Amino acid sequence: MAALDDLRFDPWDPAFVADPYPVYAELRERGRVIRYERTDQWLVPHHADVSALLRDRRLGRTYRHRFTHEDFGRTAPPAEHEPFHTLNDHGMLDLEPPDHTRIRRLVSKAFTPRTVERLKPYAERLAGELVDGLVAAGGGDLLTDVAEPLPVAVIAEMLGIPASERAPLRPWSADICGMYELSPSPETARRAVRASVEFSAYLRELIAARRKEPGDDLISGLIAAHDEGERLTEQEMISTAVLLLNAGHEATVNATVNGWWALFRNPGQLAALRADHALVPSAVEELMRYDTPLQLFERWVLDEIEIDGTVIPRGAEIAMLFGSANHDPAVFTDPGRLDLTRAENPHISFSAGIHYCIGAPLARMELAASMRALLERAPTLRLAAEPARTPNFVIRGLEGLGVEIA
Repeated sequence: MAALDDLRFDPWDPAFVADPYPVYAELRERGRVIRYERTDQWLVPHHADVSALLRDRRLGRTYRHRFTHEDFGRTAPPAEHEPFHTLNDHGMLDLEPPDHTRIRRLVSKAFTPRTVERLKPYAERLAGELVDGLVAAGGGDLLTDVAEPLPVAVIAEMLGIPASERAPLRPWSADICGMYELSPSPETARRAVRASVEFSAYLRELIAARRKEPGDDLISGLIAAHDEGERLTEQEMISTAVLLLNAGHEATVNATVNGWWALFRNPGQLAALRADHALVPSAVEELMRYDTPLQLFERWVLDEIEIDGTVIPRGAEIAMLFGSANHDPAVFTDPGRLDLTRAENPHISFSAGIHYCIGAPLARMELAASMRALLERAPTLRLAAEPARTPNFVIRGLEGLGVEIA
């Protein structure tokens, strides 16, 4: 086991958040598991360990299916946070079998290759319209003009949320996702609770409307499955819809702006991509690896485990560093180099195991759609000003990405 007394790992330091990858290299050199006292967690920085632990059933996203807070040596969350935890804890990302298995089986019916192909023309048309608007204006903010509206619209279309009611979705999602950062502030918690209450109330009304008039959408499908005896509660429907919206666009939004910021900083790779659009599929994978939109993923230790001679007891929390794993030289040749032709690219940006991102095919399709639209319709796109990083560490993104048409 290694300690962090002389390392620069600091998720609250803007300099670290701006570029954590050199510090990750120090962590990997220091050991396979590292105790981090500030968050009472065990950091795991190596690709092989992260990949294995994501599949290890001795770990879980929750412990409540087996233990009380007291049994597990943990303190229950504050009562005033209850709306957030009710919403969060009934989504399949934070459930373990058998509840996770039951809900994922139902939702997976909506994420078949056929469904993604059905949404592809909609995504491509919308991406083209958004980029055309950007070009007509001579530039703008790639974040708000393209990266955000595309995946929000696609997942809302899948859920059956009318276009006229989509404006609050991104703000609700951003406020809820603030709770996934390390040691969120009281104000962050207040915003998350408020968003949880408002989003849940909206979805209850939408579910009631779909019960009366079903449509060809996921919420109607979940209602039908419930009516056919699949035992999906209304809270599970609400939590599933929120999870799909949050997970269905947060990573895609950030992968888009992180990716284009990386391309602007690597003009040779951008030139190669502009010269050969057939590189788009491998470019999507490499950009997801190169600047990972989800840097850290947590698991509870349900049964004692051992990593490299260090025993980690039941009740501990493990923080798997996806960003570090995706830059592990044991797996990726010259990991600090952006290589859009990288053939072997087993990145873990979509996680692994039973919690592997169910929407990964949809995310890949959306990222490819926006990239192709920008390459084809804005071939002279260039950076207008160096962007600022969001202050968040876990969910890695930009405050904006100003661009102009040369």
